[in-house]
Amino acid sequence: METTQLVKGVLDLAVLAVVAREDGYGYDVVRRIRAAGLEDVGEASVYGTLRRLFAAGALTSYVVPSDEGPHRKYYGITGEGRAILERQGKTWRTFAGTMNDLLKDAEAVA
Repeated sequence: METTQLVKGVLDLAVLAVVAREDGYGYDVVRRIRAAGLEDVGEASVYGTLRRLFAAGALTSYVVPSDEGPHRKYYGITGEGRAILERQGKTWRTFAGTMNDLLKDAEAVA
């Protein structure tokens, strides 16, 4: 199954989940999402998602100076972002449960 389309559908949820655990800058968020198992996620997609979630009020941002290069823009989750994470998390768990049930039924018949 092509995971690219699946990742697009859950990228907001993945970004919010990663940032809810710990604030992070763009590439750090990409790295943590990939380390969690979504290796196909694109950097540009994550950066765009961070900007969009920030504009929607789900994330806050702040700049941290760096001695080893340019300053880094960190993102943290807001109260609105936590509410979105909770809602989308419930939706995902319901959807995943339904798909698991469908697959179990199909495998039992096969």
